[in-house]
Amino acid sequence: MAIASSESVATRFSNKSFWLKIKPFIALLKLRLSILVVFSGLFGYLLAIKELNIFKLIVLGIGSFCVTGAANILNQIYEKEFDKLMRRTCQRPLPTGTITERQAFIYASILGIVGIYLLAFHINFLTGGLSLLSLALYSFIYTPLKQITPFSVFIGAFPGALPPLIGWVAAVEEISAGALIIFGIQFFWQFPHFWAIAWIGHQDYQRAGFRMLPLGEQKNRRIPVLMATYASILIPLGILPSMYGITGTISAIIAVLAGTLFLISTFQLIETGDDISAKKVLWASFLYLPTVQIAYLLDKT
Repeated sequence: MAIASSESVATRFSNKSFWLKIKPFIALLKLRLSILVVFSGLFGYLLAIKELNIFKLIVLGIGSFCVTGAANILNQIYEKEFDKLMRRTCQRPLPTGTITERQAFIYASILGIVGIYLLAFHINFLTGGLSLLSLALYSFIYTPLKQITPFSVFIGAFPGALPPLIGWVAAVEEISAGALIIFGIQFFWQFPHFWAIAWIGHQDYQRAGFRMLPLGEQKNRRIPVLMATYASILIPLGILPSMYGITGTISAIIAVLAGTLFLISTFQLIETGDDISAKKVLWASFLYLPTVQIAYLLDKT
């Protein structure tokens, strides 16, 4: 009994030690963000296909996760010193020294190579090429621009909107009207979404020198008006899948309602200009995208 008990304790300590070693590497992936990106890619694939190919679906999911993880890690390597200055990022593995830059770079390189290989050689070259473009735009253009100009949000919206288009291309091997429509929806959705984040975390971003808010880079009532403008564009865009015969009318109605609620959430921020209202815009954005994407899938023609 004593021996068995000792072995049990040793196993628990071994498991704990293993978890402590891999936990920082998992944290580098930004799991919630990576999962959302993968979901958007799978959404595009499932919306475009005529017949489900389970192998392709799995490869697309794994490949997209690897590429997204690589982009997130490269972003954190570049922003290591800046992350130390922000409350919400100072405990990340790189700022705390839990993982070295060299380890992180090797990790990102392996993930990126594996992801691009899977997408290019087991799905199609256009899917792999677009994924590589997304990785490059996010890691090497958007990331350094964040400290130079608020225009970085516009640049970052391109890799941010590519996942559903990439998923569509994985299914049909071309950039057709449907791919551009779902790209457009996610593209315009990002502006009120990210400006709400920048509004809430404005002081943190200022400490690190990130220039994320438009129109003078200070909180003012014109920014929520700009959020409302982009949110309003989502209402007509939401109808396009139905007009092009990709989905039915039920999902178009849901998209219009979701877009209207998203738009309404920006009105309170215009009126109050406070962080509580900005958080409501953020939650409305989180609600909008998966609601509309799931509605499209369920109402696919």
